[in-house]
Amino acid sequence: MNLVFQKPTMLVKQRGFTLVEIMISLALGLIISGAVIQILVSNSVTDSLNRAVSTTQESGRFIVTRMRQELMMVGLYDALNPNLSQFVDTVEEESFVRSHPVPVPGDFVTRVALGALQGSSGASDHLVVSMQGTRDCRGYKLGYAADEEFYVVNEYFVEDNKLKCRGFDGRVLRGQKPATGHNGHAAFTLLDNVLSFQALYGITDPADVNGHSRPVRYVDASQLTAAYAANAQVVTLRLAIVIKGDGEVFLDQPATFKLLNENPITAPDNGMYKAFETTITLRNMRNFARGSA
Repeated sequence: MNLVFQKPTMLVKQRGFTLVEIMISLALGLIISGAVIQILVSNSVTDSLNRAVSTTQESGRFIVTRMRQELMMVGLYDALNPNLSQFVDTVEEESFVRSHPVPVPGDFVTRVALGALQGSSGASDHLVVSMQGTRDCRGYKLGYAADEEFYVVNEYFVEDNKLKCRGFDGRVLRGQKPATGHNGHAAFTLLDNVLSFQALYGITDPADVNGHSRPVRYVDASQLTAAYAANAQVVTLRLAIVIKGDGEVFLDQPATFKLLNENPITAPDNGMYKAFETTITLRNMRNFARGSA
């Protein structure tokens, strides 16, 4: 009889995680998840901030460049220019334009209120300028032929937090011709999200008989009429503008700005705001001695 011996079966004991190990794993997972979420939130905030800063810088550079290009031509008038529309007395018109590079209320018979205005209680200013040109600030010819130049008057102002411009035919404003072409005087928006727009005017010394273009002091629009009466002339412009950036950015506290000669202003919210300032020399007023016109 053959006996067969079987090897005893070994029982393997299975061992799981202890409660302490599970709790440690959960705690580590929470810490890692919290760190990842914090990084994502931080990246989102940084991206919003960068976008707000970028859009504010781009808007500021755009409007400063555009305003500089347009305003450098203030006071321009060449009565001998063959493209200048000639149906008025261009010699008299040249004297008027050069004596009123920045018109004030009362200068125009058909729109008496039009002129540079100082904003009350820190409100934005109205800037109005004169020059010879081919189009107004909106790009309109106002009824003139394609190659004709005429007396252009442009107005810049803030409405509903938008910087806008409106153009006029100076001859219509002076009652020398009826309005033609795009004379609805609709304002075009140049820039959105504008908190404040301020202007100062550099004037010459009335006693300087040589007609030098060096400004001796800066005045606001409320002082221009008296300056003109004293035979001073506007030869430079200082502009300041505060722009709000795009994006959901909330600073610790609202920003405060001191623009030109104005009292400090505080932003209405905690968003990203930035101020831009520029000084523009009116090169067409250089060495022009203002007369009594």
